Amino acid sequence: MDVRLIATDVDGTLLRSDHRTISERNRAAFAAAREAGVDVLAISGRQPYSIGAIVAGTALEGFIVGSNGSVAVDLATRAVLFEETLDVDAQRSLALALLEEFPDAHVVSVRDAGNSYIAQHGYTGDQDPGAELALWPVTHRFADLDEVLEEPSLKLVIKHPDPTIAPEQMLEVARGLAVPGTHPTTSGAPFLEVGRAGVSKASALARFAADRGIDPADVVTFGDNLNDVEMLRWAGLGVAMGNAVAGAKEAADEVTLHHEADGVAVVIERLLGL
Repeated sequence: MDVRLIATDVDGTLLRSDHRTISERNRAAFAAAREAGVDVLAISGRQPYSIGAIVAGTALEGFIVGSNGSVAVDLATRAVLFEETLDVDAQRSLALALLEEFPDAHVVSVRDAGNSYIAQHGYTGDQDPGAELALWPVTHRFADLDEVLEEPSLKLVIKHPDPTIAPEQMLEVARGLAVPGTHPTTSGAPFLEVGRAGVSKASALARFAADRGIDPADVVTFGDNLNDVEMLRWAGLGVAMGNAVAGAKEAADEVTLHHEADGVAVVIERLLGL
């Protein structure tokens, strides 16, 4: 294939299991792709401030996509290139319905291009979700549920404090509810993630590729979880990691090695003839 764009998920795909380290082999593979004139892109469920801190100083530093395709930022200028938010009525309908099924769960609204978190009182996650690695400051505060849901969200997070209740259980219920305007998914993180209907990593990639005159057939994507399924199917070559969930492997054209074994680099090296 004529590779013109390579897009990679971050956690469980590009990074080591510490969720922060890019191996030297993966770094070198993306540098070689850029040198060969191929566009490269990091695309994640994380927010831009966190992705930016991870890819700083690598060939992936530049245009990045966060929040499962809902926001894009140019790291050079920190300009928000696009932002897709979840309507208040839709997020409220889904959140309240899910809380009827899972009354001990708590909700977080991610706003302001991923730079602000408003968490429901009682939320038991990190005090500042994802901010351990932050390229610029973010804010986090607690509020009553009505305030959490009163403004549009870039991403709505719903987390249950009981670790025996998996996010996939909440995903099954959310999909069954089929609330118009919502797109629920999971990423391997310990919570359900909800974005705007029609918005995914694939929709963001389609926008990025169209702006550059790149055909989907010339795009390679890497992923490991359910939030990667759409882009694995959309690309000319969708590659699931050896550690990927079954849904991602089924959506992919091929399966590479485990992320700890530099599965991303192995495929890029092959495609570039290195």
